[in-house]
Amino acid sequence: MTKTLEFYFDLGSPASYLAWTQLPGICARQSAELRYRPMLLGGVFQATGNASPAAVPAKARHSMIDLQRFARRYGVPMHFNPYFPINTLTLMRGAIGLQLRQPERFEAYLEAMFRALWENKRNLGDPAVLAATLQDAGFDPQALLSLASDQAVKDALKSATEEAVRRGVFGAPTCFVGDEMFFGQDRLDFVEEALA
Repeated sequence: MTKTLEFYFDLGSPASYLAWTQLPGICARQSAELRYRPMLLGGVFQATGNASPAAVPAKARHSMIDLQRFARRYGVPMHFNPYFPINTLTLMRGAIGLQLRQPERFEAYLEAMFRALWENKRNLGDPAVLAATLQDAGFDPQALLSLASDQAVKDALKSATEEAVRRGVFGAPTCFVGDEMFFGQDRLDFVEEALA
């Protein structure tokens, strides 16, 4: 039986970015399959009564310091995005749309979006910046925006977010190994232990 790691994420979450940089390596070491589970973090917050650390100034300052510490530990670039928080509705519809319709392009999309947000500090909430970023990554911006506005794709993201909440997800990233849930990118050592 193949071991599976499910990764619930939102592109606008800096902690999801850090987890994304580490999970493929963890899965390779533990011979596990990585399953990406896009969800809309704003919808999760609304359903669970949770809020972004950005909503609490003292917590926001500390969170960014902590995230930088982890970026150094992991040896990955990370820069605070001055446009944070960004409304990721279109981005996450794009993610789930590609996962459903063009799965072979899904991981390239994740890479382009995560790097644009958390390495290059781009304002992906600005349609012109998003279009340029998509084009630079080899995507047709109009085709992707059309996909993101498709009703079946909208419904899929809504369903995925509702499923996450039903499973107990209250923030991003959240990982599952079987029924065991791990919240936050700072729990990845526990994730790896569970897979081992």
